[in-house]
Amino acid sequence: MNLTMSSLLSLVVETLRNPREGASAILSMTPPRAVLWQALALVVVISVLMSHGVEALFPPVAGELAGPFSLSPFALVMVQGGLLLVMVFATLWIGRALGGTGSLEETLFLVTWLQFIMICIQVLQVVALIVMPVFAGIVGIAALALFLWLFVNFVSVLHGFPSLLLVFVGIVVSAFAVVFGLSLILALIGVTVPGAFDV
Repeated sequence: MNLTMSSLLSLVVETLRNPREGASAILSMTPPRAVLWQALALVVVISVLMSHGVEALFPPVAGELAGPFSLSPFALVMVQGGLLLVMVFATLWIGRALGGTGSLEETLFLVTWLQFIMICIQVLQVVALIVMPVFAGIVGIAALALFLWLFVNFVSVLHGFPSLLLVFVGIVVSAFAVVFGLSLILALIGVTVPGAFDV
């Protein structure tokens, strides 16, 4: 399958209609690992450019969303890239520890694909901000729900887990464990999140 923009958008629609079939279609392709790392880096850069585009177009809205955590483009690339790397390896290692069969290449591909879909949703949110701002928040909430639904299905296909409910529970528990672990590591090296422990 040639990945043109038209075929990518068609695959996005297919994935939204049936996440499991979309994930299977993605996994039927076998790009080299180097290409997958480049694709992951590309979606991070595109996402950051989108975020700063929104900040330029709608400064008040962007300021409310960012709060005290507004970052420079380079810092935001590092943060988003780091979070996606954590997501990739947590999805791979935790899934494998629970009996999953996914590979690093497959995990990279699905996480990158999920991020690309969320960029498409981000475009819709920008359009909503321009055309009907009142619905932009609703799109944002729907995007979070969609992210979780797609991720649960992707992990299920990736690792061959039959129960979506158990996958969802595993993701929630794993997310708390990863956040706790990262917080502990940051605390040990003296990095604190502003306002995290304010009463």
